[in-house]
Amino acid sequence: MIALRESLYAWGSADFPATLKREIEALAAGSLPLDGCVTPSSYLDDSRISVSVMQSSETQDAIATRIGVFFTEIVASCGCGGEPTEENGYCLLKVHIDKSTAAATFDPLTGY
Repeated sequence: MIALRESLYAWGSADFPATLKREIEALAAGSLPLDGCVTPSSYLDDSRISVSVMQSSETQDAIATRIGVFFTEIVASCGCGGEPTEENGYCLLKVHIDKSTAAATFDPLTGY
């Protein structure tokens, strides 16, 4: 379970976007569901991500935020002696933060 406690505490303040960005960028590689955002024949390197907080809202029970995540894709070589190359990748996610526990879930968004 991922808990975004600092972001929950910062909700409603001007510090929320920066706090959320910092907490998500500090997560261990593999924590975010980015695999579906990688182009075919490439693989994900999410060891260095950058997050952009787009919009946030709340319900009685949760905070919902849309974020953009920038990461690196490793494109396999064509088999003709070329080395794999790095390309920039991007994925749009919806983050739900439970207001009572700070537990966070991440869902990929498509059709943005």
